[in-house]
Amino acid sequence: MQIVITGGAGFIGGNLVRALTVQPQVTRLRVVDNLSTGDKANLAGLDVDFFEGDVQDAALLDRAFHGADAVVHLAALPSVPRSLQDPLASHHANATGTLQVLEAARRAGGPHVIAASSSSVYGSNPHLPKHEGLATAPMSPYAVTKLTTEAYLSAYHHSFGLPVLPFRFFNVYGPGQRADHPYAAVIPKWISAALIGEPVTVHGDGTQTRDFTYVGTVCRVLTNALLRRVVGPRPVNLAFGSRTSLLDLVQEIEAAIGHVVKRQHVPARIGDVAHSQADSGRLQALFPRVAPMTLDEGISATADWIQTSIMRATPKGSGLD
Repeated sequence: MQIVITGGAGFIGGNLVRALTVQPQVTRLRVVDNLSTGDKANLAGLDVDFFEGDVQDAALLDRAFHGADAVVHLAALPSVPRSLQDPLASHHANATGTLQVLEAARRAGGPHVIAASSSSVYGSNPHLPKHEGLATAPMSPYAVTKLTTEAYLSAYHHSFGLPVLPFRFFNVYGPGQRADHPYAAVIPKWISAALIGEPVTVHGDGTQTRDFTYVGTVCRVLTNALLRRVVGPRPVNLAFGSRTSLLDLVQEIEAAIGHVVKRQHVPARIGDVAHSQADSGRLQALFPRVAPMTLDEGISATADWIQTSIMRATPKGSGLD
């Protein structure tokens, strides 16, 4: 089985490549990544064919997709705040990029296409838990690009018979997730700050809730979907229905690192939803054997990885080693 992963040098992509390398059914892995947010270090020691470039490069995609049985489309410009700073860049990377991937898949004979959408498409819809039949109400350009991704997958399935499967990711976290850029996710950013004694920045009062999903669990679902060739144009929530406030998350981090974490509250961010929790019924019906990792286990594993990364990056004799 030959699989292409766009965005495969990124956080989720790198973890997925690592998970797929141990599957005997997988004979060849190809990664397409422009390294704008990814890093080839995430693929260190892995046997992959690497295609450096953008998913909007049709010729590059044709080379990468040739003979492929499946494509996992993870390439994107993530982050709501980033999309507020540059909506057009988000649109081109996420919406147009998805269209280019689908066109390349069509030219390649119709491999199975799995794509990442986002829980942000639910936006201002207050209903909890979020089930896939809810009306979408995107609150940011990023959310619109992900809803567009879903719409294109459905259209290509119905119009051209392309076998597709869109997943709505919910706050994925875990080892390999960077904290050293302006749009870093909350868990790596907070753990990194806490480990070096800096306060964590809480946007708003901290009562907002999220459904955090460990990256290893996400990779097990994606691997299962690939190997079983699960197909369907309707989106699937990829989360298990947990609900953790940001204040509770601080306590989880404190338990993992063994000391109190200082907090600094700042105004809430534009475009952020107040509460997010997945209805996991469709996911569990499709993937009954995949069980989630508990948040405390996931935070502990993530903190261990970040601590190791900090130690490697810190010069000896600095007082932090």
